[in-house]
Parts: sequence; C-alpha cells; structure tokens
Amino acid sequence: MDTLAITLGVSILIYIVVGSYAGRSIKKLDDYFVAGRRAPTLLILGTLVASVMSTSIFMGEAAFTYDSQFGAYLLFPGIAVTGYMLGALFFGTYLRRSRAPTVADFFGARFQSRRLQQFAGFTIILGLGGYLLIVTQGAAILLSEITGLPFVMSLLIAWFSYTLFTMYSGSKGVIITDTLMFLLFMTASVVFVFYVVDGFGGLRTAITDLAQLQSKPGLASWTGIIGPGTSWPTALEFVIWVVVVDISWAFVYAVGPWQASRHLMARDEHVVLRAAILACFCVILLQMLIYGIGGLMNLANDNITPSETVVIWGAQNLVPEFLGAILLARSWR
Repeated sequence: MDTLAITLGVSILIYIVVGSYAGRSIKKLDDYFVAGRRAPTLLILGTLVASVMSTSIFMGEAAFTYDSQFGAYLLFPGIAVTGYMLGALFFGTYLRRSRAPTVADFFGARFQSRRLQQFAGFTIILGLGGYLLIVTQGAAILLSEITGLPFVMSLLIAWFSYTLFTMYSGSKGVIITDTLMFLLFMTASVVFVFYVVDGFGGLRTAITDLAQLQSKPGLASWTGIIGPGTSWPTALEFVIWVVVVDISWAFVYAVGPWQASRHLMARDEHVVLRAAILACFCVILLQMLIYGIGGLMNLANDNITPSETVVIWGAQNLVPEFLGAILLARSWR
C-alpha cells in the first residue's frame, strides 16, 4: 500500500471519528443547525476558508492559470475577498443577531412572510445544488485520478461520503473538519509551493523562465494570453470580464448561503467580524499560491492533459510522496 493510499485512508478515518463525536454531542436543534452558536474565531475562519477552497479552485482555477491566465489571475484576488468584510459588516452581524436556525428562516422572520422564507429556501437549494455539482465533479475527477477508480464510481463515493457525513454530524462536525482541513491545507500548500519553486531555481528565475516560455507566449503578462483565437480579443475585454467575475464572487462571499450561514454559528458578533477579516488574508494567500503554482507548472510540463489535473500531477511528480499525499488528501473533499 503506497503513501497516498495510507494518507487518504487516515484522513477518511479522522473524518469518521470527528463526525461520530459531533453527531453524538447533538442534543437540540441549534446543535445540529448552528453548532450551538458557540463557535470561536478559529472555527468560523476555518469553515469560511475551507468551504470556498474546494476543487473548483484547486482544479478549475489552477487549470485556467496553467492554460492561459497566470499573470492576470495573480493581480485580481483582492477584489473578490472584499465580500467577506462587507458581508460580515452589513449582513453577517444581523444574521447572527437574529438567532435564526437557517438563512431562509432569517428572511422569513425579517419580512414576516412564509412565502419569502420558502422562496429563500428554494434559491438556497438551487444555488448550493449547482455549486455542489461542480465540487462533486471535481472531487470525483481527483479521486479517479489518484485511485484509478472509474469516474462514475468516484462520483458516487464522493457524493455519498459528504452527504452521509453532513446529515449525521450536523454543523458542528462540518466546522471542525473544515478547520482541520484549513490548517492542513494552508500548511501543505505553503510547503508545496516553496518546494516546487525552489526546484525551479527560485521565484525570480521561475517567473523569468515562464515569461520566456515559447509554447505559451504571454502567459505571464498582466492580461494572460489574449488576442485572435482566444475568448478575449483585447486587454480591455479581458479586464472587464475578470472584474465582473470577481465582483460576482464578492457577492457570493458576502451573502452566499454556504458562506453567510457560517455566521449563525459564531459565538458573538465580534467573532463574525474577526473571522471575516482574517478570511480575506487567508483566501488571498491561498489563491495566489494555487494560481501561482498552476501557472509555474508549465516549467516542468507544458502539456498536462486534462489541465484540471495540473496540481495533482505536481503533487505526484515534483515533491516528496508524503507531502503530495497530504495535499491531495485535503483537496479531494
């Protein structure tokens, strides 16, 4: 049994233990839905960051920087994360103060409307359903890539595992495992990136070499690869697109149900604000690490197919087996 398989097995065992502990500690409705409203700053920070650092960034966004937009993506993450602070200040604190068990209940009580509560619940299911489809597909691709299982079987395993875990352990189990994953992934990502960049001769050498890469000219420019034959004929069109996308993500960070609902679990409103501010810095750091290493992987191999597996390829080929296993063990969930 190789190191990756052992690491995955151990991580799954930890999730089971945490889920069992959390499930047995549930005594009332608030324990299940909002972790008893006792979560400190670290747990709220951990779940805010971990819930957005899914396979959509680890695989999809890293592939984007690998294929064409390395330089551009490193310039813009600061726009989106402003949503954390604005959302906490103008929505999260009031959400926490309401003591509602869910976001849909908050809207129903706030406007004294059962229909609005039902509509809010429907939009949450619709929005989260689309997000979970993307995350589950990414987890299935990752699981299939590292285990050799068929994609459909990997898809079913990924869906069944997080559904069963969430239904049994409730919000307490989710925020505890999210925080463990956040701490592990933050540490593993920093070490992984430093190890790979050092192997490329240091950051200055790596950026210089990437700027001179013949197979993908323009990859390291501030607009990435644009022009005829691409999605953005001009630099202005690309900038408009990326700013609109980042503003959209800012709204998601501010009021997206899988983000805003975390504020309901906070011990007090100070925790809501502290966690949101810290989440800004942590998400910027992790995005720059993942986006950066996605583009820099071209120096080792500029023909990784499919490009969504670029970080997986790096974890399996450019770093010690144990480090790569830790990174992938966190990222599959």
